[in-house]
Amino acid sequence: MPWGRAGSAALLLLSGRVISRAKARNPSPTEMSVEPWASPQDQAAAEDTHTTHSASSQDQEQHPDKLCLDSFWSEVETIRQGSGYTDLDCTRRDSKQSEEGEQEEQWLADAGLSDLINEDGDDVEKAVLLSTLTRTQAEAVQRRLESYTLSLRKRNKPPPRDVRDVFNSPIAQNLLPDAQQSEDVAQVSMASVNKSPLSAVTPEHQRGAPKEEFFITDVAYCEQAVIFLKQAKLPQNKILRRKEDGTLPRVICPKCRLGVTRIQDLSHTDMKKVRQLALIDMTALCDLLELEVKRHKTGKRKIAESSFFGVPLATLLENDQKIKPNTTTPLFLQGLLSFLEKKGVDSEGILRVPGSQSRIKLLQQNFETNFYSGQVSWDEVSPNDAAALLKKFIRELPAPLLTAEYLNTFSAVRDITDLKQKLHMLNLLILLLPEPNRNTLKALLEFLSKVVSREKRNRMNLWAVATIMAPNLFLHKAVPSRLTEGAEKGHAEKAADVMRLLIRYQDLLWTIPNFLMNQVRKMNENSNRRYQFYDRRIKNLLRKIHTDSREKPDKNTSEPCRTVKIQVGDQVSGTMEFKLNINSRASDLLAQFHRQCLRSPENGKGKMRSRNGSVAYPDCALYEVGGNIGEHCLDPDTHLLDLYNSNHGGEWVIKMKPNASRGL
Repeated sequence: MPWGRAGSAALLLLSGRVISRAKARNPSPTEMSVEPWASPQDQAAAEDTHTTHSASSQDQEQHPDKLCLDSFWSEVETIRQGSGYTDLDCTRRDSKQSEEGEQEEQWLADAGLSDLINEDGDDVEKAVLLSTLTRTQAEAVQRRLESYTLSLRKRNKPPPRDVRDVFNSPIAQNLLPDAQQSEDVAQVSMASVNKSPLSAVTPEHQRGAPKEEFFITDVAYCEQAVIFLKQAKLPQNKILRRKEDGTLPRVICPKCRLGVTRIQDLSHTDMKKVRQLALIDMTALCDLLELEVKRHKTGKRKIAESSFFGVPLATLLENDQKIKPNTTTPLFLQGLLSFLEKKGVDSEGILRVPGSQSRIKLLQQNFETNFYSGQVSWDEVSPNDAAALLKKFIRELPAPLLTAEYLNTFSAVRDITDLKQKLHMLNLLILLLPEPNRNTLKALLEFLSKVVSREKRNRMNLWAVATIMAPNLFLHKAVPSRLTEGAEKGHAEKAADVMRLLIRYQDLLWTIPNFLMNQVRKMNENSNRRYQFYDRRIKNLLRKIHTDSREKPDKNTSEPCRTVKIQVGDQVSGTMEFKLNINSRASDLLAQFHRQCLRSPENGKGKMRSRNGSVAYPDCALYEVGGNIGEHCLDPDTHLLDLYNSNHGGEWVIKMKPNASRGL
């Protein structure tokens, strides 16, 4: 698999050994490149390491000041006094906690494992997903199934098959060796990390080096937690553990040879599998960190009479896509954010300074009546009123933007002490959000990031924006929350810290970890092989010849050639040949495609011709289609020979990217 050598580099990073050596020699073609995931402010700070900051500026970055905390509790009070928030008992009645056993049943269904509690379920169907899991992930599944079985016994119902029966079945045993190979990577990493002290992994501030963290995605997050929890118990590491001081480091994510996969790069079919696997890994991580998070479901609520406020996101999008088919976020929200980006980001105290309640009410009525007709006069809108309307739109959604199922899990991130584990949890939670919620959240976070970038003009730093927005996302009338229990500084700071991480590290959080991509590929491979087990009479024979019959590419072939399809619309309009070598990247193939188009203008007729007559394909991308993936838009830095060896049965297609709307 392509993760072998890249995974080894990741293990060295985990052990802290590669940090000092990587810059001392030229990287070989088999090593991972490094892509920084940091804000423009972080990158500028890294370029000028000698720049000094005032003590007050540092304090402001590390902890929220009194104005931020006052704003937090003022916002909380505003929300509680708003419509539907005055009766907290009513709030708790509207939110229903699942009955005993019901949560586990729903969890197994969401994880794609409902066949485990179905006596008629096919062993092959069960084994396909289970065979991709790591040991810690499988233990999390087993705990949920045992809890479900126990609840059935209490209700005098027959229990389903034990998950161990599935793992021990002949079919599962035939598939499990591949999963065990991925397990070995985590075991090797554990041995490597245990040999190095924590100080080697996390450099101390006293050394004067810029604060950096390496974010490894080749090993399952729950397996990484096992490693570091075991390491933290070692006596020699208890003294060396660094205390979090509130500053946010520059996070560096090593890029594997297959590049970075962002959420919008995968097909809907593969994203469904990503969500199933992400749920299992997140649950295993919660178990390890002892986070008890119970899901809630909201009761039926009165349908809103408004066109925008109190309307489900799915309904808004369904209506808006009749006007603009490719939109992924509500048009009303797009208009509001576009106005604020033009007129509001430089306004002092934007988001914090309240607007006029009478003007806000009139503005809302104006939008309800005239937005779709285009008769809204934006020149007469106050930025503070628009910002207040934005917050009202978010908190009056009938279900939380972070969903009723996962709102409390987002809130629980505040109780995790290690920054990387916080980011692991948030990354998995973002993957679990429904697409409308995830796209809307991304659009909001992109705007908030722009507000922070204009801090010198609007006096709204990251802490200020986080403290004012946290209550609007984490408090919702449909779900009881413990986020603001007690009017102490610590509660507000922890609540805002989760919001701060979402804003600062949003680009990293909207990517799919390498280990999940690896598991999705294995799921597809195992699913493609499931026909082997239909006839039980030849099952043993097929198991015997299975390893030898698997189609493998010849890795010794020098410069293999691939045929790449060129697709315009839904039709394949041509092909091109491309020779692969160890340094070939997706960007090289696209560059060759551009050169061929320039030499053959007839290939670029119609919409693809630029104003000066030359042919350009600025919105084209290379996709891998089929084999062990559904459809995958490739990172320009993808090493094509590694992709060829990883997915020999897939086709390569050059085609136009779908029109990306706000939020993607």
